[in-house]
Order: sequence, then C-alpha cells, then structure tokens
Amino acid sequence: MSSCRSCLRISCRSIRLLRRKPECQAPSRFIHRLPMASPTMKHGSEMKLSGAFTVFRCQSRTMFIQTQETPNPNSLKFLPGRQVMESGTADFSSISEASRSPLARLLFRIEGVKSVFFGPDFITVTRVDEDVDWKVTKPEIYATIMDFFASNLPLMNEKQEADSGSASDEDDDTVAMIKELIDSRIRPTVQEDGGDIIYKGFEDGIVKLKLLGSCTTCPSSTVTLRNGVQNMLQFYIPEVMGIEEVKDEVDAISEKEFAKLEEKLVHGEKAAS
Repeated sequence: MSSCRSCLRISCRSIRLLRRKPECQAPSRFIHRLPMASPTMKHGSEMKLSGAFTVFRCQSRTMFIQTQETPNPNSLKFLPGRQVMESGTADFSSISEASRSPLARLLFRIEGVKSVFFGPDFITVTRVDEDVDWKVTKPEIYATIMDFFASNLPLMNEKQEADSGSASDEDDDTVAMIKELIDSRIRPTVQEDGGDIIYKGFEDGIVKLKLLGSCTTCPSSTVTLRNGVQNMLQFYIPEVMGIEEVKDEVDAISEKEFAKLEEKLVHGEKAAS
C-alpha cells in the first residue's frame, strides 16, 4: 500500500512524462547578458547550453533569471532568483486585472502576452498562441523583470489577500483533510510547473477546485484533474466522490471575449485570402 501512495505524484508534467518518448531531450538552457537598467534594450546575446539558465550581467551587479519550460507549450516559467510573492499567489488573466500590479501591467505591454501569474519565487507568462515566437518575446520579458526588481517598487499596489484555501478552525474534519492534502501534496507539484490549484469548496462529495497560471490553458489539465488530483483525494479521503473545476466570473468573461477575438481574426484571414 505504501509503495502505491508514493507513486501518486500529480501535475500536468507528470502526466506528460508518461507519454514522453525515450528519445526526447531535456530543455535547453540560455544565457543572456543585458545591462541591469535598460528599459529600451530588447535583445541580448544568447548562448545555448544544456539546461534552462539565464544570466543578466552589468558592470556593477548581476541578476540571474532561470527559465523553465512547462507542460503547457504556451507558458514559460521565469525564476528571478528572489522572492516574488510574500504569501499566496496572484493570477492576471486580463489587462484590467493587471492594474493590481505594476509588474503585471508592464508584462502585458509586451506583444503576444495573454496572461501572467506570480508564484512564491517565480513568474509564469503565457503567450497568446504558438505564432508568438518565444525567441522574440523572452528578451523583452527578461528586461522587464530585471528593470522592475532593480527599481525596488512594490509588486502589488495593495496588500495581496491570500486565496490559497488553507485549512481554518471553522472547517470540519473532511474539509480540513482535503485542504491539508492539497497544500502538502498537490500544490507544490503544480507550482513546479508554473501554476497553482486552489480549493474553492466541498459539496455533496464533490471537491471544487480552481486552476491558475500555466495549468489554466494546459491541454493536459483535464487529465491531470481526473487522473491525478481526483485519484489522490479519493485514495486518502473516502468521502470524496469527484472533483469539479470552477472559474470566477471574470475568468469566464475573459475567456469568452478572447474566443470572440480569435474567431474574428480567423474570419478576417479567410476574407483576406
């Protein structure tokens, strides 16, 4: 029984690894050298190494930003080598939501950025689609992150209220166990992939969860929820009958408007041809 429990590792990445071909190689590493304060600089020299590492260097100081691929091909995880969020996480799925953070606003100014997510020590940026070239977009993201942290401005305009769904004294035993399992076994793994998962409720045996960051648009998210999260919760907590992904009203509106924009662009291309 214990050996089975140790195998219950969930995340978009773990599901994808099961499907990965043996000949697949590890992500590549990149080194960038840019002046520490250069808001107008868009590109730097790039050297390909065996891994995912980015270096910013100037005469007086050096900033290291590590980049990491995620299971979502349209999301990249940036690790600036310092704390990002003091507590909790922050998700920005639209420009209007980015008004809460100066850094999020700056990142949304970069062409091709669809959403931004802040974790404890990382920033996940999701592009609109695969037509947006990371080779063009990444240097702008690097420079924006570097210049922002060099400015010592606050990350959020006001104190961020944590929405992690952590256990509280008001929870009954079942809910407390669900929250504890999510916080200790599930969220850390999902955050490694540049996303997060938040407890939103438990009703009639159904656990309601919200996906954030790279997991929001990940093609493997449904498989992850059903084959990973649900199986783990049911294994440890018999009261759990199933799970349900929920979205805030703002998320639903943003997704609907983005779908309309995509449809409009497709029709425009067909008309032009």
